[in-house]
Amino acid sequence: MTESPENGIASAPPYEVRRFRQEDADGIVKLFKEVYGDEYPIRIFYDPEALGEANRSGEYYSVIARTPAGEVIGVHHLFRSAPYRDLYEWGVGLVGKQYRGAGVSARIMTYMEDVVIPQLGMPAVFGEAVCYHLHMQKMCVRLGYVETALGVALMSAEAYSKEKTSSTRVAVVLGFKCFKQRPQTVFLPKVYERELRFMYEGIQDVRTFAVSDQDLSPDRTSSAEMTVFDFAKVARIAVHETAADFASRLDQLETRAVNQGAVVLQVWLKLSEPSVGAAVEVLRRRGYFIGGPLPRWFDVDGLLMQKLLCPPDFEEIQLYSDRAHAILDMIRRDYQRTL
Repeated sequence: MTESPENGIASAPPYEVRRFRQEDADGIVKLFKEVYGDEYPIRIFYDPEALGEANRSGEYYSVIARTPAGEVIGVHHLFRSAPYRDLYEWGVGLVGKQYRGAGVSARIMTYMEDVVIPQLGMPAVFGEAVCYHLHMQKMCVRLGYVETALGVALMSAEAYSKEKTSSTRVAVVLGFKCFKQRPQTVFLPKVYERELRFMYEGIQDVRTFAVSDQDLSPDRTSSAEMTVFDFAKVARIAVHETAADFASRLDQLETRAVNQGAVVLQVWLKLSEPSVGAAVEVLRRRGYFIGGPLPRWFDVDGLLMQKLLCPPDFEEIQLYSDRAHAILDMIRRDYQRTL
């Protein structure tokens, strides 16, 4: 959940909270320009027509706070970013500078929880709360989102340059909330069994755990797709199936990612595969370390593994909960193994 912190005034003019209408698009663009200038990397928020089409198609659902005069003073979004199309990310929330501290963001989030998510029948929702302030992390914990993973050095500092909020790459805490149960068997890589059992605690769903003990199959081929985000210098590799050729397939994708300037590599594996532990060992030999489990990521659960080609700044990571601190400690120890 990328968002601007609320730390300003204590009151705001009367406003309503509701879902997006096309007439709101110009106000959202104006709000983004006020907060981020022209530098926010997701360009749809500067294109009123594209934002309207995204809301009509279901790629995005925008929820706004709007005054009777028509000023959009805050907005949050639900949008697709995971392989499973019915799992939405909650994020890209911001409030106008003069209205921060008035509870605008909290009211939008409550409306989304109470009205929008049930109305749309979403089975699960997750967010990536940035770690340069605690505001959104606190709100997510209060709303019952369970922190399961942490992405180190994920966001480029340039995205927040107008806000002057961070001088280093920004980490994110991933929190999940399950609204409809999807019981499943999760195979835990032996090397991370203790860590993953802890990271799964509190998830509002049914999981049966087994230890992954199978080899990668020589009878299949690996299936994976990669997206490189040039503005963030991040490559994300969704692995739909692993087989004995996984190492060579990974080498091909890594070479492409580095040639495109990626300095953060994320790999998503399926925890439904009995051979996921063998795939993890391939990644560990190449300098990857754990990020954490991703409930419903492929509909079945995923596992985040990550690799850095840039120095992390663990000391700059701000975390709210004891649980998040414990997850970071596990991740940091595993990262140290790669040095």
